[in-house]
Amino acid sequence: MDRLIPLAERVAARLRAENATVVVAESSTGGLVSAALLSLPGASAYFLGGAVIYTKTARASLLGIPAEAMVGIRSATETYATLLATTARERFGAVWALGETGAAGPSGNGYGDPPGHCCIAVVGPRNAVATIETGSADRAENMRAFGQSLLELFLRQL
Repeated sequence: MDRLIPLAERVAARLRAENATVVVAESSTGGLVSAALLSLPGASAYFLGGAVIYTKTARASLLGIPAEAMVGIRSATETYATLLATTARERFGAVWALGETGAAGPSGNGYGDPPGHCCIAVVGPRNAVATIETGSADRAENMRAFGQSLLELFLRQL
């Protein structure tokens, strides 16, 4: 969290200045991005909610994304990260939404992506996506790196 909180402080300041809101749909970060944003006093002014979308059940139950919406889409892609963010933004009525999906490690995922692979998306007045490859199998370090990358991408869009 030490790396994420300074970034979250910068994000929070920008969101407050613009009177904007954010929602987060994260997977392999396990809620670290939401936790960083919520660790700051006054977070209720900009943070509308977040969900850890780690399974198909979570995707359907928490975001209402049905299996048929996944035809031709797989997890751990920029397209899927964008779907998570777009759906969360619509459901919460947020100005901004963040989506994240990947393989934290120590092994890769069932799609053949190696550990350290992550796709992130920012959806809002400006959109951006990115793929991160850390080259590491260290689960906790990858989770932090993914969260840091997502907050940095978000800052560039704000």
